[in-house]
Amino acid sequence: MTLRPVIFLILLGITVQSIGQVGQKRSYEIFGSKNKSVTVSSESLKGTVFYLVSGHGGPDPGAIGDYGSNKLCEDEYAYDVTLRLARKLIEKGALVYMITRDPNDGIRDEAILTSDHDELCYPKQKIPLNQLSRLSQRTKAVNGLYRKYRGRHQRVIFIHLDSRNKGDNIDVFFYHDAKSKSGKKLAVQLKKKFKEKYSIFQPNRSYSGTVSSRNLYVLRNTKPTAVLIELGNIRNPGGQRRFVLKDNREALAKWIGEGLEDDYKAL
Repeated sequence: MTLRPVIFLILLGITVQSIGQVGQKRSYEIFGSKNKSVTVSSESLKGTVFYLVSGHGGPDPGAIGDYGSNKLCEDEYAYDVTLRLARKLIEKGALVYMITRDPNDGIRDEAILTSDHDELCYPKQKIPLNQLSRLSQRTKAVNGLYRKYRGRHQRVIFIHLDSRNKGDNIDVFFYHDAKSKSGKKLAVQLKKKFKEKYSIFQPNRSYSGTVSSRNLYVLRNTKPTAVLIELGNIRNPGGQRRFVLKDNREALAKWIGEGLEDDYKAL
């Protein structure tokens, strides 16, 4: 008898049984009407659990960049990349929890992503304005789920955009907790993947992304191995092109997903 893998995605507090065997499809409303149909293409991440946390949200838009007459808000672009990453992980058989979620913003292809304030924290918690309360809320959500899946390969990924001087065009970089050997290993693996992709798609441009430890609340206090990713400078024109083009957001998600898969295979 063949055992069929079972995958789940938590949508707004509801557990939805997913696809089953490779090739089957399932609908996920959280990804939006155009992207809600997901097909499992492999079992390469079967047995893994990922907690995806896009930065800020609710009353806090995070960093803001000027783009012509428009404002680019960190929380909207981080969330879109995170949604795309979630979809790719599910396609590979992973169990995925969206810790930050929006009830009506699925994957969006527009260059300018309209800002709103209705994001929630898993399962249906209103996100507080106070920074420490917000970080504590996310950490508790992840840690509560971690106990449920003790013994399985679990990773938490925090996705942010940075805000620096307008002239600083920085590459994607990765933070881990100083005491976490597995966090450093994951961050190094992700950087390796991005450097590899840059050599293919931008061969005339060197990759300057970094891996470093940082004393951040979420990295110190989440129980699963954690990495925080900064996707670039939201105030820099070059960095903005990395976010406003949907194909670039898709590439960011794809490369992160491949790096997570490489990390799992390297165990």
